[in-house]
Amino acid sequence: MINKLICELTKYGINKKLIAPDDRIYVTNALLELFRLDAFETVNVTSERELCEILDDMLDYAFKNGLFEEDTVTQRDLFDTKIMGLLTPPPSVLRKEFALKYKQSAKAATDYFYDFSKNTNYIRTDRIKKDEKWVYNSEYGPIDITINLSKPEKDPRDIAKAGKAKKSSYPACMLCAENEGFAGNISHPARQNHRIIPIKLDGEDYFLQYSPYVYYNEHCIILNKNHTPMKIDKAVFRKILNFVEQFPHYTAGSNADLPIVGGSILSHDHFQGGKYVFAMARAPYETQFKIKGYEDLTAGIIKWPMSVIRLQGKDTARLADAADFILTRWRGYTDKDAFIFSETDGVPHNTITPIARMNGELFELDLVLRNNITTAESPWGVYHPSENLHHIKKENIGLIEVMGLAVLPSRLKKEMNILEEAILAGKNIREIPETEKHADWVEEWIGNYEITDRNIHTILQNEIGKVFVEVLTCSGVFKRDENGKKAFMKFVQTL
Repeated sequence: MINKLICELTKYGINKKLIAPDDRIYVTNALLELFRLDAFETVNVTSERELCEILDDMLDYAFKNGLFEEDTVTQRDLFDTKIMGLLTPPPSVLRKEFALKYKQSAKAATDYFYDFSKNTNYIRTDRIKKDEKWVYNSEYGPIDITINLSKPEKDPRDIAKAGKAKKSSYPACMLCAENEGFAGNISHPARQNHRIIPIKLDGEDYFLQYSPYVYYNEHCIILNKNHTPMKIDKAVFRKILNFVEQFPHYTAGSNADLPIVGGSILSHDHFQGGKYVFAMARAPYETQFKIKGYEDLTAGIIKWPMSVIRLQGKDTARLADAADFILTRWRGYTDKDAFIFSETDGVPHNTITPIARMNGELFELDLVLRNNITTAESPWGVYHPSENLHHIKKENIGLIEVMGLAVLPSRLKKEMNILEEAILAGKNIREIPETEKHADWVEEWIGNYEITDRNIHTILQNEIGKVFVEVLTCSGVFKRDENGKKAFMKFVQTL
């Protein structure tokens, strides 16, 4: 059996151009060493299976033969990444090919790299297919909703092992360049099949890679060569604009640099991008205005649940200067009537989530105003999803959500399935542990529908979409009512 699997895998590697035909014997011997085999016979492989099927069978064999201790997702991932590392070309090979493709076009280069990342199983396409996705038609246009199922949950056995494992500061975090080819361990994912491309942003060294979880099409990460904290400043505006200059078919943006309104990794300077048109990019100007000294740029507030100033122009340096001017004003802005405080007790609260893209021949820079102040009544953050929405989404609202793509927790898949069955059966959802938290929400809308087994799933998706729009509205520092719009213009008048 294992002989056939090895032959299947090497054939896959040749077909996907991960290895050359001349490398077949070499890679086969490396696989024999990995599987602790002393003998081998070539098996003629006539059919082609999906990579995930080949690897699953290899992992079953490895576990049965004691090559890893417990049959958990984490330990299987560690081993199958080790397998794929033997087929993945070294960084120099990838980088040389990327540079050749880039001479054709930026798109040809990223197409090549994205396919490479899928073919090496760094992007686990079989898991991504499990994600549930739909579109909610809101007053702000179509908004994408996803329940992310591609990021596996930790097995209790792995959590216990990780707790006992020796801690290491190498790599310093999940984003560091030192992850390229790293073997991983029980508390850090294996990265033998991980490759990164060096790029320059405004003269500084960065790397381009893809996200293994791919929350949207060609979801990429642009990481600083050095492990340095995130900071929103003029340099960030210059860098993300420079990125879209080099890759005009991609968007690039940064999470904010403060807790609550920032991303999950604030310790390493990085941006996110990809080949995807987010709902926010389609939002039109609602109010336009001029910024003194920057009259050559188009500026305005867009129609979006959060508080967004959009700049447009052809000169990236001018756009970066204008964005820095707005950031400086916002960092120090306080409006007690609107409950916006730039700082309390010396702790800063105001920052910006910036997003850059091309819009025809114009560069476009969206500046999302953020504030992370907390109160006793709102310990999660005043401009954070309110507690009545936490049954759907209580995590930080970062860059991806800001742009109009909901990334909802995997628990919702199971909870919504149970909720559907309970509603159709007329059960009391307050008495079911998995659905009790959703009871108040369901009571708000259930009377508005004639529910059947054919429409219940669509109804739930629609109501979840409404919640996500509320989540974004909560996160907006200036609300969408008349008072909020006046308060927003009050800030604009300081520019």
